[in-house]
Parts: sequence; C-alpha cells; structure tokens
Amino acid sequence: MLTVEAQNAGDEGTQNPQALAALQDGLDSITHNPPIDVESLLPKLVKRRVNALKQLQVQGTHLEAKFYKEVHELERKYSALYQPIFDKRRDIVTGAVEPTDEECAWHSDQEDEEGLAEDLNKKVTVEEDKKEETATEEDPKGIPEFWLTIFRRVDMLSDMLQEHDEPILKHLKDIKVKFSEPDEPMSFTLEFHFEPNNYFKNEVLTKAYRMKSEPDTDDPFSFEGPEIVDCEGCQIDWHKGKDVTVKTIKKKQKHKGRGTVRTVTKQVPNDSFFNFFNPVKGMSDEDSEFTLATDFEIGHFFRERIVPRAVLYFTGEAMEDDESFEEEELEEEEDHDEDGEEDEGEDDSKVCVLTQKKISETNSDEIGDCLERQLSFTCQVVEDQMPSSAH
Repeated sequence: MLTVEAQNAGDEGTQNPQALAALQDGLDSITHNPPIDVESLLPKLVKRRVNALKQLQVQGTHLEAKFYKEVHELERKYSALYQPIFDKRRDIVTGAVEPTDEECAWHSDQEDEEGLAEDLNKKVTVEEDKKEETATEEDPKGIPEFWLTIFRRVDMLSDMLQEHDEPILKHLKDIKVKFSEPDEPMSFTLEFHFEPNNYFKNEVLTKAYRMKSEPDTDDPFSFEGPEIVDCEGCQIDWHKGKDVTVKTIKKKQKHKGRGTVRTVTKQVPNDSFFNFFNPVKGMSDEDSEFTLATDFEIGHFFRERIVPRAVLYFTGEAMEDDESFEEEELEEEEDHDEDGEEDEGEDDSKVCVLTQKKISETNSDEIGDCLERQLSFTCQVVEDQMPSSAH
C-alpha cells in the first residue's frame, strides 16, 4: 500500500522536493503491490500532461492502423508476383510438368555426405542397374500425397486430420491465398483445389476471413493490429454416402407404457478436417469468440507458413525451425516461472482462447488443445439440432 505521505504528495503540487520524493516512493511501491489507479495519486498538473500523452497515443494508434492497411495492400501486390512460382509448384506436384535438370539442381549437406561414399557408388552391379531401370519405369506421377504429407507432419493440422479424411486429401492438388481487392474491406480467402474425386463435386473449397484494422472508438488502446470480424466456409456438395462430417448411429428405445422396443437411426456429427469449412452458427458470444480466434489462427498458419513454405513442411525442414523456436519460447517461460512472476491458477479459458498474436508466436500444442475443445463443442451443438428418424 502507498504511504500517507505519498498520497498527500499529489495535493502538495510539483514544486515541493519532499512531496515529489514521497510521490516517487509511492509510485515505486506500485510494482511490488496489487494494481492500483496510478492517475488518482498524481498531482493535477501531472494528470493533465498524462492526458496529453494519451491523446498522442490515440494518434499513434490510428497511424498504426493505417500501417497495417498498407501492409495488407503490399501483401496483395506481392501475392500476384508470387503466384507464378506457386503455379509452377502445383504443376510439378501434380505431374503436369517435369522439371528440367537445371531446375532440379540443388546442393545439400546430405549430398556432401553421399560424396564421401562416391567410390562405393561407382561399384554398382548389373542387377542394381536393372533395378534402377525398373524403378524409373515405375516412377510415380508428380509428388504423390504432397499436401497430405504436410497435414500429417504439422501438429496443428494433424490434430484436425482423421483417418477417413486422408483418402480425400490425396486428391488435394493446391492451396491458394486470395486477398481482397483495393476498394474492398480487408479480407483473405483460402482456396483448396481438388482434382476430380468420388467424395464431392466441388473443385474448390473456400474459407474466407474478413478483418478490420481500426481502433475501437470506445477503447482505442485495445488495438493490437488487424482482428477477425467474421469467417465463412462453403457448402460441400458431397456424393451420396460420402459425407465424412456425419455418421449414422442406431439406438434402441423402449416405450415406457407398452414396453415395446424400436430402433432409431440418427445422424450425428463426426470429427473431420472438413468441418473446417462449416463453422457452427448460433453460438454464445464466448463460444463464438473462441471459435473465431481458433479459426483465425489456423487460417493465418495456412496463409503465413504453409502456403509460402509448403516444400519445407513436406521435407520437415520447416518443422525443425518451428521446434527450435518453441524450445526457445519454453526456456523463456521457465525462466519467467523461476522468477515468481507467473500468475498461479491461471484460468484454462485464458490459455485456450487465442489472442490475435502473430502465428509465428503461437505454440502448436496450444492450438491443438483449442481445436480439441472446439470440435467437442461443435459436435455437441450440431447433434442437439439434428432430427432423428424411427425405423
């Protein structure tokens, strides 16, 4: 608590050195005590200057919002420049084109190690040559299961992936990011392009994210950059009996009066990555905030990491970078705990409701826990809304 002298210093003005010293001692004690209203302890003239600083802070916040809008425009511009590179990647992955020897030239540390055994490699037998020729003849088209392999490798995506999703994702040939046009509200759309398959008729599945980059007039200091205001999936036109987002169950019901038994079939939600395209409506504000935050993090991970660096996630090289970052972040958290500055008994909801921080700062295990909660809630809400039919 502040001393009486420190509280009285606010009334004695800023000209009395002893009063200022007492005020300073009181302010210093704030860092070692529960939060208090600092402004209530300040002299009127100091409060006036603090208000001026707040006005400057608001100006800076609006400038920051403008900065993020221009960053979005820059991303949109360079997205168009990147697209030919991504299109070439798609063509190689799908086998539409075969890269030239020059395009395939790549030097790696692994090749250096292989160079040490060059003498042994020269001593191949005729039988091995024949095997290589056979393997060449059986060379698969493109890079099989390119995107599915990425889904399996990345924790955030593998948490959403179910076994019955995998045969469908084998048909995924490209993921694109499309940004809003200059005169449109800030947004981006993920496009999942599929080759013809026996599961659904859609060639492209989409997930759109609408954002805003404007400080709240009632609380401008809460602004931390663009935030999601809405996300929208798409309708998947499933072939009959192929919808992996639902499953049919049978239940026996006994009539209380007559004692007769009947069998009821009911469709209930089924865990699937493809629920990602069908967010549940009619949720409470808290649940809606949780779902939007989780969706936002997943969308940004696709946009900022997966799409630009797909080959590195396929090979696992990007995973090593992510793991190194997470280890460094974990060490910092452990140091923080040792200093006794970490709040005890933190509410689980604070851990799972993700803030709009950069995806590079998000721990994939944290996202996984949130996805599990979201899927559980989603299934429960949809199940309550589904009708049952008696047979």
